[in-house]
Amino acid sequence: MPTIDLSTPPPAAPTLLEALPRRVTLTLRELQRVAAAAGGAPLPFDLAGAAGVDAPDGSEAGASEAGGLADRLGGGSDAGADPSSAAYAAALASLHDADESLARRGLLLGDQVDDGLVGAVGLLATPEVALDLDVAVGGLRARAWHRQAGDAVATLATVDGLVFELAWFGVAQWPLELGRVAVLPEDLAVGDSAVPARLDVPYELLDAVGEALRSDRADLLPVLVAQQPGALLDERDAPLDEVAATGALAALVGETRGRLRALVADVSGAETTVAGVVSWVLLDDGWHALRPHTLAGAHRVEVVRVEPAGLAADLAPVLAEVS
Repeated sequence: MPTIDLSTPPPAAPTLLEALPRRVTLTLRELQRVAAAAGGAPLPFDLAGAAGVDAPDGSEAGASEAGGLADRLGGGSDAGADPSSAAYAAALASLHDADESLARRGLLLGDQVDDGLVGAVGLLATPEVALDLDVAVGGLRARAWHRQAGDAVATLATVDGLVFELAWFGVAQWPLELGRVAVLPEDLAVGDSAVPARLDVPYELLDAVGEALRSDRADLLPVLVAQQPGALLDERDAPLDEVAATGALAALVGETRGRLRALVADVSGAETTVAGVVSWVLLDDGWHALRPHTLAGAHRVEVVRVEPAGLAADLAPVLAEVS
């Protein structure tokens, strides 16, 4: 006799549309309103020091305070470059009332804020893993905060500190979302680079070359390279001659026009534990990952050409330490 289980049925598998990330664009005022609806959930950046921005206790933060959005958010426009400036205050004052704009978009019914928004902001405030991303390309700078707990991830991103993208999705979609972070602007020209697809450099030499170029002492590069002949390795682990090594190092520093940094931390306990940092640099042909390692007891940096979709793979070992 077959047994029929009449207990609570398992939840239905999500459809394709239900499994896709949900994204909502919010102004800073709207974001604060959603955070208030989430029980006063703290946002992943400090509002103190931004002119005209309500502090967490409901008072107005003073423009003279140090830190705040100026330290945590990127400035992609004059209004967002300095949150304590009059321009930022004027831009913030021009934003619509949060309740009115949320209601007009169907995200606020009476006093009830959309459950998805409240849940996403709540996850931002109570994660197990925190991932902070800082991307600078040309004159633009963007910040993104990814927070994960269990099978859910919520992200918040901004360029100017005035308009934010809030998204939430299942952890299986996280690699795709990380790939979006590193996608270059369409109007950014990408060509060829004098840096090989893979270059392995002693850290001490790379640091010395960078300091020499920043001091306008390019004449020192051949001398520095000659002190460590054969120290630079190409994609075949073959040593570069002094001329090729000098050219590659000069290009590595001279072509730099952007960077990406990702900081992973375990925030599940009472204290935050930093698990690791991933760094990329933008050269003339696109992104190159900077991967520190040791070889025969010496500290070295592997510079490898990567695609935006590869950010998840670079972060995977670090995330595995805290997951």
